[in-house]
Amino acid sequence: MKTGLRRTAALRFLVHSLLALSCAGWFAVPSPAWAVYAIAQFGSPKYPPGFKHFDYVNPDAPKGGTLVLSNPDRLTSFDKFNPFTLRGNAAPGIGMLFETLTTNSSDEMATAYCLLADDIRIAPDRLSVTFHINPRARFSNGDSVTAADVKYSFDTLTSRLAAPQFAAYFAEISRAVAVDPATIRFDFRQPNRELPLIAGAMPVFSRKWGMKPDGTRVPFDQLAFEKPIGSGPYLIESYDGGHTITYRRDPSYWGASLPVRVGEDNFDRVTYKLYSDNTARLEAFKAGEYDALVEYVARNWARRDVGKRFDDGELIKREFRQHNGAGMQGFIMNLRRPLFQDLRVRKALDLAFDFQWLNSRLFFGAYTRLQSYFADSDLQATGMPMQGELKLLNPLRAQLDPAVFGPMPVQPDTDPPNSLRANLLKARALLSAAGWTYRNGALRNAKGQPFEFDVLEDESSRGAMEPIVAAYARNLAKLGIKANFRAADFALIQKRYETFDFDMTSLRYPGVQVPGVEQVSRFGSKQADEPGSDNMIGLKSPAVDAILHSLVGAQTKEDLVDATHALDRVLMNGYYVVPHWFSTTHRIAYKRELRYPDTLPLYYSAEDWIVTMWWLDPRSRG
Repeated sequence: MKTGLRRTAALRFLVHSLLALSCAGWFAVPSPAWAVYAIAQFGSPKYPPGFKHFDYVNPDAPKGGTLVLSNPDRLTSFDKFNPFTLRGNAAPGIGMLFETLTTNSSDEMATAYCLLADDIRIAPDRLSVTFHINPRARFSNGDSVTAADVKYSFDTLTSRLAAPQFAAYFAEISRAVAVDPATIRFDFRQPNRELPLIAGAMPVFSRKWGMKPDGTRVPFDQLAFEKPIGSGPYLIESYDGGHTITYRRDPSYWGASLPVRVGEDNFDRVTYKLYSDNTARLEAFKAGEYDALVEYVARNWARRDVGKRFDDGELIKREFRQHNGAGMQGFIMNLRRPLFQDLRVRKALDLAFDFQWLNSRLFFGAYTRLQSYFADSDLQATGMPMQGELKLLNPLRAQLDPAVFGPMPVQPDTDPPNSLRANLLKARALLSAAGWTYRNGALRNAKGQPFEFDVLEDESSRGAMEPIVAAYARNLAKLGIKANFRAADFALIQKRYETFDFDMTSLRYPGVQVPGVEQVSRFGSKQADEPGSDNMIGLKSPAVDAILHSLVGAQTKEDLVDATHALDRVLMNGYYVVPHWFSTTHRIAYKRELRYPDTLPLYYSAEDWIVTMWWLDPRSRG
C-alpha cells in the first residue's frame, strides 16, 4: 500500500536517479587519472564496453501509439513545469525531458553508464571527476549540450533558487568547472568515493531555459509554464488546466541509439490524466479512460479491481516481483512537537498499533510488518550488534539508549499468545512513567493538558487511510489518547510538510540498494531546521550524525553494511515511526493491448517501468 509518499515535485526526478546510483563507490583508481564508459561500485560493470542493450529491455519493441496514465502519486493537479523548485507542483512525467551525465542499469547495484557523457575520468586523489560530453548530445532546441550548460545546471540547483534538497545532495561538491566546451570537472571538498556517482546523477538543462527574446532571464524560481529545454526523449505537446498533460516523443532525439536507451521510450505519446481521488481514478480505469493502473491498496486489488472487463480479458491483473528493498513506511512523529519528545511516549504509541488486525480485516493478508528502515534486504539489522557495528556504537554509548546494545527490537504482535490488551497494558505503564495519567475522561499530563494529536493525510488517500487511522485511534482511545484524522489536498499538504506543520503523518522512505547521502538528508541534524528538507521527523542526534559520517565515508562494502546496521539499530530503538507494512511485488492492472519485456528488472519503479519499457501491440492500433 502506498501512503504518505512524501516527495516534493522538485525531487521526484533527482531522487529516482540518486536512489538508484547512490553509493560509496570503491573504485580501484590507478595513477594517472583514468577514463571509463561506466563505473561499478563492486568489481566491474555487468555490461562490457560495446554492449548493445540492457538485458531487461526488448530491443525490437515496436515504436508507436499512445500510453494514457493517471496520477502517478498523490498529485491531483499541477501548476508548473519546473521540477527543481520548492513551491508548487510540477507536472507528472516532466522528468522525461531531462537527462543526466550518467544513468544506471536496473539489474545491478550501484553502477553508472555514460549517457550525456561519453567518458569519465576520476582523479588519482579522488578529489575530482571529469566528464567529457558526447558530441552528439543535443537539447530539444537543437543546441549542443555543453560544459557551460552543465555548470549552469549545477550552479542553479545548488543556489537558493532551487529546492534546498539539491544543495544538500551536492554539498560535498565544491564547484563545477567548464574545462573546455565539451569537458566539465566537478571538484570535491574531500575524497568521498560516492561523489563521482552523485555528480553523474545531476540533471542537466539548457542555459536558455527562461531566457526572453530581449535577452533578460526569468528567475529560475519563477519559471512556471515556460517549457523546459532539456535533452530527454520527450517534449511537451499539450496540457489542459493543470489536470492533463501530453508528451510527444522527440523524433530528433539524439540518444535513441545509445545502448542505455535501446528498447526504451517506445510510445509516440504519453498522456497523464489527474483525478481528484482514488475512487474516481479507479472508476475511470475500469471505464477505459486510461491504460494501466499501479495498485497500492490491497483491498482494492482484492475487491474493486474486478468486473466485466476483467472477466472478459480486456483488463489484466498481474503481480510482478521486485527486489527494491522495502525501506521504511509508517506513521512518523514530529519531534518538533513536545508531545513526542519522550521515548516512553513513542514506545507506547507503537504498542497501540495492531497490524495483525489490519492485515486480516483490511489488507486480505497481503502484507508483512516492517521491522527495519532497510527491510527486505541484507542492510536490515538483526539480533545482537556485531563487532563491526559495536566499533561504531561503543564510542557513542553515553549518548545512546542501552537498548541499542541489546537485541534488535521486534514490533508488537497481537497474534496468540500475544494480545492487544497486553500491549496496551505495557503502553499504559510507559505513559504513566512519562507523567501521563488518566483523569477527567482523558489521559493528561501534570499540567492537566489532554493527550491529543492529529494524523495528517492527503485527501486523495482518504478512502484508504481513514479506516486505518480509525482503527489505530480506537486503540489509542483505550489509553485515553485522542487521535484525530485530518485530510488536506495535495497542494496544502505539501506546504504543511515544507514547514513541518503536522503532528503525525504517513511517510515512506523508499528502499535503497546502497545507502549514501540520502540518509544524511533524511536523518541529519543540520537538515532538521531546513524548511522543505527530508528530515521530516525533526531528528537531531549527534550520535546519528556520527554514524551517518561513517556511512557516507565507508571504504569497503563491509564498512558500509556495518554503518547501515548501526544506523538502523539506533533509529528503530528511537521509535520515531510506527512502522507500517510492505509487499515484495508490484500490483499492475493494464489493458491487454500492452506488452512488456520477458525479463524483469531487479530494481525498478512500476510507473517508470511501464512508461520506459512497455509498448503497444501494433495489431491493436487503428
